[in-house]
Amino acid sequence: MARINCFIPFANAEQALPTIENLKANDLVNKIYLLANNDSAGSIDGCEIIKVSALNASSTMQAIAQKADADYVMLYTKYDTLKFAPFAIERFVKLADDSNSGMMYADHYNVTENGADKAPVIDYQFGSLRDDFDFGSVLFYCAACFKKAAAAMKADYEFAGLYDHRLKLSQFAAITHINEFLYSDVELDTRKSGEKIFDYVDPRNRGRQIEMEKACTEHLKEIGGYLPPEVEVDGKMVPNFKHIEFNDGNFEVEATVMIPVRNRIRTIRDAIDSVLKQNTTFKFNLMVVDNFSTDGTREAIAQYDDPRLIHIIADYYDMGIGGYWNLAAHHEKAGKFIVQLDSDDMYKDENTLQTMVNAFYEQNVAMVVGTYMMTDINLNMIAPGIIDHKEWTPENGRNNALRINGLGAPRAFYTPVLRDVKIPNTSYGEDYALGLNISRTYQIGRVYEPVYLCRRWDDNSDASLDVEKMNRNNLYKDRIRTWELQARVAMNKK
Repeated sequence: MARINCFIPFANAEQALPTIENLKANDLVNKIYLLANNDSAGSIDGCEIIKVSALNASSTMQAIAQKADADYVMLYTKYDTLKFAPFAIERFVKLADDSNSGMMYADHYNVTENGADKAPVIDYQFGSLRDDFDFGSVLFYCAACFKKAAAAMKADYEFAGLYDHRLKLSQFAAITHINEFLYSDVELDTRKSGEKIFDYVDPRNRGRQIEMEKACTEHLKEIGGYLPPEVEVDGKMVPNFKHIEFNDGNFEVEATVMIPVRNRIRTIRDAIDSVLKQNTTFKFNLMVVDNFSTDGTREAIAQYDDPRLIHIIADYYDMGIGGYWNLAAHHEKAGKFIVQLDSDDMYKDENTLQTMVNAFYEQNVAMVVGTYMMTDINLNMIAPGIIDHKEWTPENGRNNALRINGLGAPRAFYTPVLRDVKIPNTSYGEDYALGLNISRTYQIGRVYEPVYLCRRWDDNSDASLDVEKMNRNNLYKDRIRTWELQARVAMNKK
C-alpha cells in the first residue's frame, strides 16, 4: 500500500510537525524526508533529514531522485502547514495511475487570517514556459519520470533547479492539472495583483533571472524552438534577422504617439501634455483613441486646440485595446513609427520620442522597447524603481521573451511591419503577442535609459485582480507562447 515518498521543507519541528502528522496518518505514504538547510534545527521521529542548499537548487532535485524508491514522489514547496482534504492523497494516486502523467498538480485553498479562499490554477501547455507558473505548493510526480528528468539536467543551479527539472520532464511526460480542490496551505503573500506583477523584473532578482534564462534557452534548443542570433550563409555567419530600409510607404509625419483611453479623467491630461511638449527634429502627431469614455475624459481631450492631436472616437463594443491599436496604425495620418503611451502614464521628459525614434535607425529594428521608472500617482519613485528589462538582449531576447511575462515600456513599432502583423483584438497581452511575433523575424531594439513613467494607483487595470481574472490573463499569455513556440519549431524544421 505504501506508494509515496514525501519531501517536505524543514526549518524546525514546530513548523513541520502538523504537516508530517497529516502525512503519517495515510497508509499510502512510504517515507517522509525533510529538506533541511544549515539553519534548520532539530529532527522528527520517523523522518530522514536531507541536507540541501536551497529548495529550488539542482542539487536538491538530484538528492530527491536518489531517495525516490516508491511509485510516486510528492514534493511540498512551502515552509508552512499543509493539510489534505479527506482521501485527497488517494485521489492523487488514482489519477496518476489512470493518466500515466509525469507530474500532477491541483486546485487548492489558500488559508489567510481572514479564512480560506479558493485558489484554482490553470492548465499546463506547450508554451507554459514562465518560471513563475503557479502549480500550487504540492507537486506529485511519477517517481521514474522524476528520476529521468533529474538525469537529464546538465547545469548546477542555485535558483533554477526546480524550473530546469520541470522543463526536462515536460519533454517526455504529461504535466496534468487536477481540476479539484485537494488541499489547503497557508498563504503569506497577500499583496494585491498589481503589487506582484513586477517581481520578476526586480533588479534584486537579477541573479535568479540569469539562471532561469539559461535553463529556458537550453530547453528551447532541445525541443527545436530556439532562434539563434546568427546563421551560416555561404560559409559566413550573418545576423538571423530581416534587414529594414525604412522606406516603405508615404508618411506625412515621422512618428505617431498612440494613447488608448477609457475613463481616465484623472490622468489623461498629464499623458497628453507629456507628448505635446516633446522636442524632436521631426514632425509628429498624437492619436488618442477614445473608447466609450463617460467620466469627462472625452470632453477633456476635445478641449485641446493643437493640430497635432487627433481624437479618434471609436465606440465599438467588440474591440479591445489591440483593435484600437490597429485603427491607429491603419489611419491615414499615422506616422512611420508608432510609439505607445498608456493613459495612466507619462513620458519622462521632452526627449523620449526623439530617443525612441533614433533607436530604430541606430539599431535597424522593427520594434523598440524602452526603460521605465515606477512611480505613484504623484510621480514619486516606488519599488522596484527603474525597470530596464535587461533580460532582453540582442543575442537572446527573443528566446528569453518566451519565459517572461512582458516586454517593457514604452513600446514602439515600424508602422509597415505593424500593419502587416496586426495586433490581437484583446485588452490584455496584445502587445506581448505582437512583440513575440515580430521578434521571430526582426531584431527588437532596446533603450536602457529611463524614458517613461509607469504610474501605479488604485485605478490601474491590473491593480487588484481576482484569481479568476488573473487565471484568464495567464492562460491567454500561455496560449500566445504556445502558438509562437509552435510556429518557431515549425520554422526551424523547414
